[in-house]
Amino acid sequence: MIDVHAHFAEEDYTFPEEWDKIRAAGVRTVILAGDNAAHSRMHRDFCRDHDGAYFCAGIHPLEANAHGAVPLEPLRELLADERCVALGEIGLDYHYPDTDRAAQRELFIAQLKLAEEFSLPVQIHSRDGAADMLALLREHKSLLSRGFLLHCYSHGADMVPSFCDLGAYFSFGGVACFKNAKSVWESVRAVPLDLILTETDSPYLSPLRGEKNTPANIPLVAEKLAELKGVSVAELKEAVRANAKRLFPKLK
Repeated sequence: MIDVHAHFAEEDYTFPEEWDKIRAAGVRTVILAGDNAAHSRMHRDFCRDHDGAYFCAGIHPLEANAHGAVPLEPLRELLADERCVALGEIGLDYHYPDTDRAAQRELFIAQLKLAEEFSLPVQIHSRDGAADMLALLREHKSLLSRGFLLHCYSHGADMVPSFCDLGAYFSFGGVACFKNAKSVWESVRAVPLDLILTETDSPYLSPLRGEKNTPANIPLVAEKLAELKGVSVAELKEAVRANAKRLFPKLK
């Protein structure tokens, strides 16, 4: 099983116990998402000592609000690392009222260009800005030749075909296991099986309410997605494995 989007840096996990728990759950691959250069470096260092761990390097959109013009030069060494499978997480986050939307868009486009330069796919964070995200991806489709993942997809089933036309993959996590997540369920059903991936976004959005999330919860996510897609858990796991290797060719 595979978790394509999790966070360990400065999240107070206890290792090696947590990693042993993840492996015992049958999760063989974990991709750690970068939200800034420092955390991306921490994830790189973790991956060097843990078989099956990979990372992405990138600057989260909310960093644009905090720091204005964000230097991207520190990402270059990280993106060249053999364990770096994508640039991310990058994107748009319009959730907060003081969001500098122009700065976020500028940072997003600059990182799309960097991903194309390094021939890497991108992991995209998109919250409360679906129309802008779709417009930007359409405008810059030439920078998406290596594919992209909409992580923790939340923009509704009606937009799935538009993102599919641009080459999107979609990952779903613990929210799909919530009892009232009807919109997410509709999206899962709308996404073709050959474009679907499993994630946790650990330590956030646990399928077990009130608990800290962990990649060890991927079996719960896989079971729910298989139910929603009308396939066996084994079929879902095999599809996710194939999809992950297609989108992230640096996975071994």
